[in-house]
Amino acid sequence: MDAISFGTDGWRARLDTFTDERVRTVGQAVADYLADEGFDAPVAVGYDARATSEGFAESLADVLADNGFDVLLPERDRPTPVIAWAVVDRGLSGALMVTASHNPPEYNGVKFIPADGAPALPAVTDAIEARLADPRADGPRGSIDRVDLVAAHAAQARDLVDPDLAGLTVVYDAMHGSGRRVTDALLESAGATVIRRRCDRDTAFGGVPPEPSAEHLSGLVDAVAAHDADLGIANDGDADRLAVVTPDRDYLDENLFFAAVYDALLAERSGPAVRTVSTTFLIDRVAAAHGEEVVETSVGFKWVAEAMVEHDALMGGEESGGFSIRGHVPEKDGVLMALLAADVAAGEPLDTRVDRLLDVHGDIVADKVSVDCPDERKAAVVDALGDAIPETVAGRAVEDVVTLDGFKLLLSDGSWLLVRPSGTEPKMRVYAEAESRERVDAILDEGRDLVAALV
Repeated sequence: MDAISFGTDGWRARLDTFTDERVRTVGQAVADYLADEGFDAPVAVGYDARATSEGFAESLADVLADNGFDVLLPERDRPTPVIAWAVVDRGLSGALMVTASHNPPEYNGVKFIPADGAPALPAVTDAIEARLADPRADGPRGSIDRVDLVAAHAAQARDLVDPDLAGLTVVYDAMHGSGRRVTDALLESAGATVIRRRCDRDTAFGGVPPEPSAEHLSGLVDAVAAHDADLGIANDGDADRLAVVTPDRDYLDENLFFAAVYDALLAERSGPAVRTVSTTFLIDRVAAAHGEEVVETSVGFKWVAEAMVEHDALMGGEESGGFSIRGHVPEKDGVLMALLAADVAAGEPLDTRVDRLLDVHGDIVADKVSVDCPDERKAAVVDALGDAIPETVAGRAVEDVVTLDGFKLLLSDGSWLLVRPSGTEPKMRVYAEAESRERVDAILDEGRDLVAALV
């Protein structure tokens, strides 16, 4: 039980630690938590495309059923956002999702989705951790049924976006993950011509972690050019995040994508944006131009989701590619956002919209690096950083320090440096944003050196 710890987005570990025995322990803890909180509606258990995920999901379903809960399993691996929408759509007690997201195949994970479909906040995950116990049978056994959960999610996405993608050509890359025959089918149903890449199930993900980063999407960039496509879209392993490729920019930085889509939404709707502390200030400039505000949160979509609900935000997102919009569950959804990205591109090429935003608001370049740091050293490094804030970074004065999540140093020229501990890996993250590649590199170099001296 000591090996089970819910981090930024559930419990994730290598398979030598992530065992069936421990997974069943999590299932019992969730069953006890739901019962103690008075929930008695069915529970969904979803899973991604990893070789071990379906078996772990069946174990969780078995434990929940032993505790009297009826359980809904999808008919095959499905995206996390499909499971999250099912919780709200069907009025479920909650859901468990077996996934290690973008991690390599030697990892797996599980996260709990509460009844509101949003990511579980620490009060909930702490309550589940406190109930970790050996599985047991308690009362009449519940049923376990295989059901289709995709159709309802697809209908919700089309209702929210109301797309007309006729004449649009999209190259879709599932990265062998659970978005296959879900995201691409949704785009096709709205009229797009879809060219598919890596849309077969491969439990080893073709030897590449299902992380839709620039380094893993060179083939998608080439395919967009080869097919003269309007855009390319990729999902991560459980399809809660996305990346976009455009004809002119190749890999479209997630910060620029966020700004472009938020700007497009504001043409017909209103409302603030929610962004994490690691996400671009360009969102703030777009919001100000429309008379809107921006709410800044700690890193992690659970905090974005909480703020979206509190502030009735039009859109929320993070620089790692997780986004959602008003009217949907407050959880990142790479399937819905793929449809919205295509709809925005059908109205105006994303490159054209981004060019206009940068002409109006100024160029931005953002990047991040990591510094190895054992988990047990992270707190000490953060504490030490508080006493090591420099007066200048890359030749610009530090004008303010934001301590919402780690330390974010706001510099006199509008650029910034952020240092914070990773919630998923034994690393410290170093982020920077400035008006040029050279400035970002200089800021990152100083940030990396600052952290490395303290680890």
